[in-house]
This record gives sequence, C-alpha cells and structure tokens, in this order.
Amino acid sequence: MSDFYQSAQLQALLLGAAAGIVGTIVLLRRRSFFTVALTHASFPGAVIASLLGLNVVLGAGLFSLVLVGVLTLISRVRRQGAQVATGVVLTGGFALGMLLQSMFPSRTGDVGTYLIGSILTVSRTDLIATSIVLAAAVLVVAVWGNNLLFSSFDPIGYRAAGFSAIAIDVVALGLIAAMVAVTMPAAGSILSIAIIVAPAATARLITGRIHLLMPLASAIAVASLLAGLEASRAWNVAAGGAMSLAAAAVFAVVLVIRTITDRVRMRHG
Repeated sequence: MSDFYQSAQLQALLLGAAAGIVGTIVLLRRRSFFTVALTHASFPGAVIASLLGLNVVLGAGLFSLVLVGVLTLISRVRRQGAQVATGVVLTGGFALGMLLQSMFPSRTGDVGTYLIGSILTVSRTDLIATSIVLAAAVLVVAVWGNNLLFSSFDPIGYRAAGFSAIAIDVVALGLIAAMVAVTMPAAGSILSIAIIVAPAATARLITGRIHLLMPLASAIAVASLLAGLEASRAWNVAAGGAMSLAAAAVFAVVLVIRTITDRVRMRHG
C-alpha cells in the first residue's frame, strides 16, 4: 500500500474522530446553518493563502476566525438576526473566493481543489493540523463540556447562573471554525458540511443519551470516511464525494429504519 494512501487513511481516521465531537456540538447548539456558511465562506481564505504561498489550512483557518467575529458583530445589529448574518456571510464569502480565483487563475490553481478537496494529496502539515484540532476538541469537551450542554439546552438559565454566554459561544464557534479549516483539504469547502454534521445527526437518530452521542458520532464518521475512501479507490471516483456520500447514505438508511420502527411502535403502542 502506497504512502499517500496510508496518509489518506490516517487523515480519514483523524477527521472522523474530530468530526464526531465537533458535529455533536454543532447539532446541540443548533449551528448547522452557521457551519454551512463557514464551509463556503472560508473558501477565499484558502485562495488568499495560495496567492501568498501559504498553507491552505492556515489560510482557511485564519479567515474562518475572522468570519466568526464578523458573524458575531452582524448578528448583534438591531433588527438583524443570526440567520440573516449567516446568509450574508455565506454568499459574500463564497463570491469573494470565486472572484479572487478568477482574477489569478494561474496562481491559485484549479478551483475544484478548494471546492471538493483531495484527501489523497494531504500533506504532513494537514495531518498535524487535524491532530491538533482533534486534541483541542477533546480538551474543550473535557474542560467545558458541562458548560456547553448547559448553555445549549438552557441559554437563559446559563446567563442567569452568572456564566458568560459570549465566552462559551466563542469557544464553540472557534472549534467549529478550526474543524472546517482542517476538513477543507480533504473534502473541500462544499462537501465538508456532510462530514461534520451527518455523522452526529445519525448518532442522534440512534440514541438520545447525551454521553453516547460523541463517541457514536465519531465511530460513524470514521467508518463512513474509510468506506468512502475505499470506494473511491475501488471504483476510481472522487474521494471527497465518495466520503460525503457515504456519510449521507448512512444517515438516510438510519432515518428510514428509525421512521419505520417508530411507526410500528405507535401502531402497537
């Protein structure tokens, strides 16, 4: 087995483990649309990094952090909600990335590299960055896990208890931004959302026990990414698309099974 394929497998393992944790946070805090916006709007960060000769992950990561700040400011403007702010940033950021890429096509390469990614070409730097994000996700859950749950399910009570809602939100948003950045080289800016959110959504269909969601989501994510990677190798198709489709397919199958079992239970209840 070639070294580049082993690196791709390792990246799939690391991404899956991290996606299970971060994706669960995304769902519990109802930040799915925000994550969609971030995956698309971080696109210009990758293009700018390419223009400057920097690592794509670094560019996407730094730009994502800037976007988190912009989203926070816009969402606090009177008569503007978080959904409006997210929509504006999504379209504006993606448009900026396309504009920059069209202006400097020879220096930014194929736009498909940023949109759909290529896990088969991940570098050692990408693997290290993903490992750091995985470690950070574990650390955040270990240190602020209870705060994340409390603020997610009862934001009013969380503030009434004297905790800073802004601080815990920044921690969560920063972690999501970092996850988006490290997923981009493997799955691109368009397909990253499936890898981050679908496994956690699947786990939520299977169990309602909070303490089981993250490990189950991580297991589903790792299995989906590795299965998609193997499928891309066997059938010579795009790895990013195969991995994202695998994650979506698992969700669809579990959803159908859950729907059928719920209806059967209701009939015999």
